[in-house]
Amino acid sequence: MTPTRILVVDDDPLVRSGLALILGGAPDLEVVGEAADGAEALVAARALRPAVVLMDLRMPRVDGLEATRALTALPEPPLVVVLTTFDVDDAVVRALEAGASGFLLKDTPPPDLVDAVRRAAAGEPMLSPTATRRLIERVTAGTDPVRRARARDRVGALTEREREVAVAVGRGLGNAEIADQLHLSVATVKAHVGRLFTKLGVENRVQVALIVNDAEGA
Repeated sequence: MTPTRILVVDDDPLVRSGLALILGGAPDLEVVGEAADGAEALVAARALRPAVVLMDLRMPRVDGLEATRALTALPEPPLVVVLTTFDVDDAVVRALEAGASGFLLKDTPPPDLVDAVRRAAAGEPMLSPTATRRLIERVTAGTDPVRRARARDRVGALTEREREVAVAVGRGLGNAEIADQLHLSVATVKAHVGRLFTKLGVENRVQVALIVNDAEGA
């Protein structure tokens, strides 16, 4: 199996070294490069073509939010996973809305970090149900009526089964959990999730969750 290629972006060299050491110890993961800020990250991503980018948000020169926007706009974009010490804050929300596939706290235990990167590469959610609830509460608290109406229109265009899958994605469930809950095969769930991306005009599961919870908001 070809290892998943990873780019680590953080302005702290000790953090970069630690992440590289942790991830490099997994046989199916390969840290192909490091970058100290968003500008270096964009150059490195174009040259090294990583599958996953671990992105710090608060960096000098070009921060992680701007870099996330640039990376997700590439013709064949990598998956961006935000690294933060601040749990669900405004910068994390903006990064997720810009296309980041999820976020991890910097104090995530090494085994969980490795598992999270694997899940990101496999297209699985990067947020636990608890983190998803906190994210949704933060986002929908300030959602305006126009945004809610737009979200309801988009969700209303889904089939009943697609809505069921979308709601489950919005709860932070993985494909296997959704399959078990809805009595479907994992392959069928993956097909439904792919159609959700197309119909809702999104790039990842986090954005599905945001739209579903906007639509269901009071």
